[in-house]
Amino acid sequence: MRALTKAFVGVTTAVGIAAGGLATAGTAAAAPASAPEQAVSAETAVAAYENFGLTRTEARKVQRWLAAYWNYNDSIDGYLGPNSWRAFQRCLAEYWGYPGPIDGDPGPNTIKALQRLLKATGNYSGAIDGIAGSGTKSGFKAWANDLGF
Repeated sequence: MRALTKAFVGVTTAVGIAAGGLATAGTAAAAPASAPEQAVSAETAVAAYENFGLTRTEARKVQRWLAAYWNYNDSIDGYLGPNSWRAFQRCLAEYWGYPGPIDGDPGPNTIKALQRLLKATGNYSGAIDGIAGSGTKSGFKAWANDLGF
């Protein structure tokens, strides 16, 4: 019985908080985000990019190479986001056995194709396993720095 009472009080409290939150939604929407909310937003934005260990300078070299050869027409900002990865996937699909959709998501199939490219250029000697471990990251760094862009 005591557990049932605790559960009822918990649900009642949650409903009350939710109702109160809805009642003040109009004024809360106009207020600026608090520091913790801004930090979460910044983390979410950063999560949209995957540089696999490249510095921004190295990632810009990759983006300039993608712009020159693979129809990348977004910012040269040093963040490999979905548009950078879509351009890279076009390259990887044509030459390095990438079998997936051109979706800008650098998942395991993208990493495997990248590993094949890096292996062929002498920048990687590990397994083609789709895992962006330290060997893949250091090979990607070396490859990016060899681009000359």
